[in-house]
Amino acid sequence: MGNLSNYFGQNIDRKRIVITGGTTGIGKATAELLSSLGGHVFIFGRDEKDFQKAMSDIKAQAQGNVFGTTGDISKKEDLQLICKEIDNTLGGIDILINNAALSADGITNENYDNIKYVLETNILGYLAFTKEAVSRMKNQQSGHIVNIGSMSAESKEKTSTVYVATKSAIRGYSTSLRKEINEFGIKVSLIEPGSVTSDMQRDPIEQQKEKIKKLEMLEAEDIAMSVLFCLSQPKRCDIVTMQVRPHLQAI
Repeated sequence: MGNLSNYFGQNIDRKRIVITGGTTGIGKATAELLSSLGGHVFIFGRDEKDFQKAMSDIKAQAQGNVFGTTGDISKKEDLQLICKEIDNTLGGIDILINNAALSADGITNENYDNIKYVLETNILGYLAFTKEAVSRMKNQQSGHIVNIGSMSAESKEKTSTVYVATKSAIRGYSTSLRKEINEFGIKVSLIEPGSVTSDMQRDPIEQQKEKIKKLEMLEAEDIAMSVLFCLSQPKRCDIVTMQVRPHLQAI
């Protein structure tokens, strides 16, 4: 196998990497890790303050170039502007991390407009950005798409019906997508985390830290490392589905 540092960096160095929702949580942690290995990373998110902080943090340890913008993946006009910026800065896409998503409650506690917005972000956002990435990857007959799903697709908690619906959709979508595009040399991996510390969690940050200590919650960095493992495989090897759970989270 040789040097492990070379193994984990072989498919990252100088690759053009786009991370949706790359300004916080799993997306930011993944951007920090991949850019530190020489990847040229493009991130975006909705919040200007989060975006500026993420850009500063990522650039502080990056070995590759870091680009980005603000934008809402659920809006067609924002999607078009983001893709134009990606073409202008990266000149294409080698790796797409579909990560931008919103939490949601049960169907009885959500109003129509929020349900619609969550579906447009969590499902349409993944599909629309995948379409843009594949149109670029096909020309080079290579690429890797990593969809960040959720163990909610398996646990199906009654308190998060809308979110469960979106992540169940991403599970099915990932399976079908791989069958559609692997003939173009494009890999598809689905990573389904359990409970991960983030601004999506209902618990205050101090309670999240306590859950991490108790092995009931993951760090965002744990999922970033899982993304790296999927991306680091040789061309002959696909990590199709990966489930990552806190040691003491019962699912």
